[in-house]
Amino acid sequence: MLRSTLASQGSTVYSVAWGPDSDRILYTSGRQLIIKPLQPSAKVIQWKAHDGLILKVDWNSINDLIISGGEDCKYKVWDSFGRLLYTSSPHDYPVTSLSWAPDGEVFAMGSFNTLRLCDKTGVLNVIDEAVDVLEFRDRVIKASLAFGHLVVATSLQCYVYSSKNWNTPLIFDLKEGNVSLIVQTEKHFLLVDGAGLYIFSYEGRLICSPKFPGMRADILNAQGISLSNDTIALRDKSDEKVIYLFDALTGKAFGDGKPLTHKMEVVDVALDQCGPLKERKIAFIDKNRDLYLTSVHHGRQPKICKIGSMVHCMQWNDSSNILCGIQDNQFTVWYYPSVVFVDKDLLPHTLYVKDGSEFARTPHILSYVGTKVTLRQGDGSLVYSTVTPYPAILHDYSSSSRWEDALHLCRFAKDQSLWACLAGMTMASKELTTAEMAYAAIGELPRVQYIHFIKEQASKESSLAHMLLFSGQVQEAEAVLLQAGLIYQAIQINIDLFNWERALELAVKHKTHVDTVLAFREKFLQKFGRKESNKRFLQYAEGVEVDWEKIQVKIEMELSKERERAANASVRGSMASRR
Repeated sequence: MLRSTLASQGSTVYSVAWGPDSDRILYTSGRQLIIKPLQPSAKVIQWKAHDGLILKVDWNSINDLIISGGEDCKYKVWDSFGRLLYTSSPHDYPVTSLSWAPDGEVFAMGSFNTLRLCDKTGVLNVIDEAVDVLEFRDRVIKASLAFGHLVVATSLQCYVYSSKNWNTPLIFDLKEGNVSLIVQTEKHFLLVDGAGLYIFSYEGRLICSPKFPGMRADILNAQGISLSNDTIALRDKSDEKVIYLFDALTGKAFGDGKPLTHKMEVVDVALDQCGPLKERKIAFIDKNRDLYLTSVHHGRQPKICKIGSMVHCMQWNDSSNILCGIQDNQFTVWYYPSVVFVDKDLLPHTLYVKDGSEFARTPHILSYVGTKVTLRQGDGSLVYSTVTPYPAILHDYSSSSRWEDALHLCRFAKDQSLWACLAGMTMASKELTTAEMAYAAIGELPRVQYIHFIKEQASKESSLAHMLLFSGQVQEAEAVLLQAGLIYQAIQINIDLFNWERALELAVKHKTHVDTVLAFREKFLQKFGRKESNKRFLQYAEGVEVDWEKIQVKIEMELSKERERAANASVRGSMASRR
């Protein structure tokens, strides 16, 4: 029974394909390709794709890529926006048949007396790249080699080889014989099949099988999944703004189960691989090709920081939390991406940027192991790029608090980007003395002075609050001071930041230093030759007398109390340690 006529064309429609979410139709019209959404008001995408009649198209639900072939004897790979990713050289005869493998990694191309297997970047012949070393009872569907282990999925079983012993693999049976993805980490690996997602240890033990509402395992792909030793990140295909985060050891969602939600659709996610769980970070690229970084344990309000633009692909290092990517046709390495949470102005100084002209069109990063980055170019060939080992060594020194060694390394390397990384690392670790030297080495004298000011604070609460202010965490700094009963200091940091309304609100709430706020406000307005217009300040100015001498005495009393309390706390601490 005919339901509806989607489109009427003036030329023959030779091939049709459903979109990944079954909400769009791709069809041919002469030399044009047309994507028509099923919603009547949605915009139709149409472009000239070939120089001859288009005979065959296919659209993969995993990688969202389109292949087309026609009478111009070429086949081409497109993204879902109609952008050309690869075009083949002309063949002897028209391309009459094309079909994606379900996992989106390879596709078959048929012409007269010709059948070719191609990968998604268009490389013509991948058969010659395979080397038969290990024999299996059943046909091999997927294989992955990383972290000293080879994981092979056949139609019935999974084989786990250690690189130290290729003779006796660990073997266990699979529920389904259609594994579409294998992702490895140092401690375990992940399998995806049509029924679900599973985490296994390298001993073959099933650790967990995380799920979220509406999860469809059959369309999960490498861009929507990331795995570390302790965390799993899954992009929700039904709402691509949402990323679910799970504990890799239990399969349970972190915190209250609330996922991470971005303002725009996410196209790629990646978890860093090193360090403790509490410091785990996730990087993701959105539809605008902007690169963001945030913490996995983000609390109620996740701090999502943008660290790059026009980023096409990314990869974390296997042994250090260093990130590399292709950004605006340049190969970029973020030596210390987390510096954005400590001092975002340092971020540009911690980058290594290399001209991408040596790579062919649309390179894709396959791996970043040690100091070597492996890329596949648009023509399918593999190329390699190296990264200096010094940042990884610096990360190692930082994680083990070997600050003297870190200083020696920076002095030896004489690289400003290393000094900038060390400055961020030491501030994150509250190692202020080393931080002073690092900031001085890159000529950041105002920050050196502020760190010196932090070190002179009377109490550890004040020092902590000003370190938080240094990183731009104003609310957290205020909370630390209020919790410690340092009301004046909490008011003063808001005055220093010209948060006048918040300063007055705190003074009124705690019934202290209202006159102090009014005095500093009056001084501020006089400096710029302005008159008070804020109704709240006018209201309190009528009933409060401003006397600078009394204010100075009150401030000194507050600071004396803080110094005295800090001294008493120090004495109590030393007595407790003696006991």
